[in-house]
Amino acid sequence: MMKIGSTEGTMRIRRSGGWILAVAMVMAAGLALGWTGVSAKKAAGNHSLNKAAQGADGGATPYVIEYYYKAKWGHAEEFLGLLKKNHLPVLRKEIEMGRILKVSMVAPQYHATEDGRWDYRVTIVFKSAAIANDNFDSSTIAKQLYPDQETFKKEEQRRFEILEAHWDVPVKDVNLEK
Repeated sequence: MMKIGSTEGTMRIRRSGGWILAVAMVMAAGLALGWTGVSAKKAAGNHSLNKAAQGADGGATPYVIEYYYKAKWGHAEEFLGLLKKNHLPVLRKEIEMGRILKVSMVAPQYHATEDGRWDYRVTIVFKSAAIANDNFDSSTIAKQLYPDQETFKKEEQRRFEILEAHWDVPVKDVNLEK
């Protein structure tokens, strides 16, 4: 049996089983930490999309943030339904506005240890870091899309009540050629 624990920010592995289990645990931990091998350029779609996003002046570079969601046991599908119903349409409006270039979502194929478990990772590629951090208020979009604000607010509250954890990870490309 293997245990992965954290000691002062470093990962240590105690081994009392086979090497296959060790590799599987490291891979599971890596997935939980977002080590997917997907670069910001790939997340943005392709290199030409990055060039198009930069414009003629070459100033704006796509900015990628991964949002991790860990639902309470038995509530992952309910969370997904509420996210698709209430949050995804708001994100799509932001794509139409040009603030966001792409939104994608993945779920792990296999399970991980409880401390490293997450149910969904939403990757949002913003047009730039400035746009990602400009404190944009999406409530105007939500009011347009959902005239029944009372129901919308209750459903959004429920979406966060059933979460056990949520964290955001801005990611950057790492050049492996230099």
